[in-house]
Amino acid sequence: MSAMYTAIATASGRDGRAVTSDKKLDVTLARPKELGGDGAGTNPEQLFAAGYAACFASALAGVAAKQDVDVADASITAEVGLGPNGKGGFALSVTLRAELPDEITPEKGRELLEATHQVCPYSNATRGNIPVELVIE
Repeated sequence: MSAMYTAIATASGRDGRAVTSDKKLDVTLARPKELGGDGAGTNPEQLFAAGYAACFASALAGVAAKQDVDVADASITAEVGLGPNGKGGFALSVTLRAELPDEITPEKGRELLEATHQVCPYSNATRGNIPVELVIE
């Protein structure tokens, strides 16, 4: 695959700092209180959730435009869970919650989400690796 764009970021660990090569993102990282940290910074799961939500929303707009459906008022919320994988390590799970315009029927909404899930780069990267649930709010 020939990349159309490459993002570059460097991190010093869960308790440290993450910075992109262009310096547009520079965040303090800290373990959440639920994992024994002080919660004084963001964490990889929050960053993944933000990226997945933004990417899925963008992919939804593209899918909907091809079907002449207006989703300008739609929003996607990503919930990223972290838990033990039963093998001594950890695993992620994702729930994507879509708020769609009222004029979109539940059936059409489900069709749009399923089609989006096939084209979104984050969905393609995670497919078969972690559970991803699609929910219409």
